[in-house]
Parts: sequence; structure tokens; C-alpha cells
Amino acid sequence: MDIFKKCIDFTAVKVAIEQGYYPYFIPLTESEGTEVEVRGQRLIMCGSNNYLGLTSHPLVREAGVAAIERFGTSCTGSRFLNGNLELHEQLEAELADWVGKRAALVFSTGMQANLGTVSALVGRGDIVVLDKDDHASIVDGARLGYGTMERYRHNDMTHLENVLKGLPEDRGILVVVDGVFSMEGDLARLPELTTLCRQYGARLMVDDAHGVGVTGGGRGTAAHFGLTDEVDIIMSTFSKAFASLGGFVAGDADVISYVKHHARSLIFSASPTPASTACALASLQVMRTEPERIERVNRSAARMRDAFRAMGFDTGNSVTPIVPIVIGDDQRTFLTWRLLLESGVFTNPVISPAVLPGRQMLRTSYMATHTDAQLDRVLEVFAAVGRQVGLIKAV
Repeated sequence: MDIFKKCIDFTAVKVAIEQGYYPYFIPLTESEGTEVEVRGQRLIMCGSNNYLGLTSHPLVREAGVAAIERFGTSCTGSRFLNGNLELHEQLEAELADWVGKRAALVFSTGMQANLGTVSALVGRGDIVVLDKDDHASIVDGARLGYGTMERYRHNDMTHLENVLKGLPEDRGILVVVDGVFSMEGDLARLPELTTLCRQYGARLMVDDAHGVGVTGGGRGTAAHFGLTDEVDIIMSTFSKAFASLGGFVAGDADVISYVKHHARSLIFSASPTPASTACALASLQVMRTEPERIERVNRSAARMRDAFRAMGFDTGNSVTPIVPIVIGDDQRTFLTWRLLLESGVFTNPVISPAVLPGRQMLRTSYMATHTDAQLDRVLEVFAAVGRQVGLIKAV
């Protein structure tokens, strides 16, 4: 049996490309934040996580250039040995202060932050409990640990309580949940989650990759609910609102020190580049000095949700700049995506297993830098395409 046989038999991508429906790995010729160029066509970008539009902010760009000029392009080693910069530790101190924790630890990617933290904390005999809509990095981190993984239905607090009730009292328990769910744009039910964790002796970790910089005045979902002290660990990434690349976890100093000395994804990876670190620092500075960007992205998102719903689109339970257009069928999802692309709007088609069957969707997301004219055009195109494919009624 040839181990490559499954590769040869994997023809779905070839067929999709031949039929013009392949929607992934699209090469961008140019990217200016709210607009991109694909094969010579200008498109309004409604699929980016650049929520505050900081990838083009002068302060952020200048910080990256200055860091390269000072430190070079790479640290060429793990933070554990030769790759630790004062810049990394400055960022950690400022991030901890921003999200309201005692200490923070910076990783090279958000994926590595979850892989390293969850697998380091959940050892033999421990139990990790996940929401079924948690990000893949959380699931993989749980699999890498030596503990047992349990899951509960999305945002179903009754089911979570039943799971917690059934766990042995002498086991360490970590509940891990997305603060903002990356596909549907809804929030974790942190008030109920924190109560249940206290009641059953579990610790709580919130993956706020899509929350920090957007919710709670930019300080995240825990701050949004006024529950920062009740959440034990806050995780986030730099590839969304921070306009960079990397990730971090924040919590009590003892917990962060333990993760720092046990997370394999930190110890055995090269450290974040000087430019990535400096750009994240500069982005945090902009969040502090330009809070109107946070207000703007949330206003724009609310406007788009209201307009889509008024047209008859299903936007699920979104309350954030992630606004899904639920379609419920693979073929029609890809058809709608292609028609939108041809009309100048870039979106992200999402099908199973990223979402449950029947929840296939176009994932749209918005930035503080989208102009009113751009948003008007997006709504105009969606209305025309939605009528064409029968997602909404013709007026």
C-alpha cells in the first residue's frame, strides 16, 4: 500500500479548480486593507480579520521598519535560549496591563499559543472541557496534552453543567472557550461559564483571538462582561486587530511561568521576529490613543448586520464584526461566493467540517477603515446576488 495513494485519489480540488469554484489560497496581487487586487480585479475586502485597519497605519508600519533596522529580520533562535529580546518582554508587560492580568507570554503564532498552553497545563489525569465550536488550535492543544478531553454543545450551559457534574472531584479541570466564535461571530456566555467553573472547581481559559482589540473597549470579551478577574487565562493573537503575527497568553504570574518553561511550541520554535513584535506593540499603542477605531468597527458591523437582516439574509447570532451569511448548502455557498467575487466583493466560504452541516455560510467581516461608500457597495452587490441565487426575495 502506497502511503501517497490518498494524495493521488484526492481529486476534489482539481475538479473545483476546473469548474471555477475553488475558493481557497487565492493569491492577492495587492492589499491595501479594505481593498485587494486579484488577477487584475479590484475587490472590496470583506473577509479579513484586520478589524482596526492597522496594517496600513503609519505608526505600525514605521515601527516594523525601525525594528528591522535595529535588530535585523530574525532572532534566529528560541526565546528559551538566544532569541529573547527586551522588545518581547516590553510587549508582554504592556499586554498584561491591557487585558488586566499580572503577566503575559508571547508566542510566535496564535496557533502555537494554544497548542503550548493547553498541552502544558493539561497533564496525565487532568481533564480539558471544550465548546464544540472552539477553534481547531484549542482542540489540537487538548489532543497534544496527556489528559482527557470532554466537549459540550455550543454555548449550551445546561450540557456543560452535566459534563462538569460527571467529572471526578479529584481531577484538575480546565475549561477552554472562544470569547468570540470565529465563524458565527457570537460571544461565549461568560457570566454562566464563570459561575459554573467556580461551582465545580474548574479553571477557565478564554481564547480571545477575535475579541481583544474589538470587544470590551478593545480589552476583550472578559472586559466586555466585567469578568476579567473571573477568567484565569486570556489568550489572543496578533494576526487580527494587532496587524501582525504572533500570539500571547496572560494570567497569574505562577501560571505564566509554568507555561513558559513547559510549552513545547514556545521552547522549540524561533521567537517572534523583531518587526512582528514591534508592530504588535505599535498596534497596542494605537488602541490606547485612537479608541474611535474600536467604536467605528463595531458601528459598521452593526450597520451591516441590520441591513443584511432587513434584506432577509440569515446572520445567525452575530454581535461582532464577524457577520455570517448562512446559506446551508455547499454548492449554493460556492456559487454565491463566486458571483460576489465577480461583482467585486471578497468573502470567505465556509463549509463542513469548519461548521456543522446546514450551517454552510459566507463569513464576512468588517474593518474600522471601511468607508460608508464601500459598505453601501457591498450591500448593493449582496442584494443583487442574493436575489439571483434565491437567498432573498426579489423586491
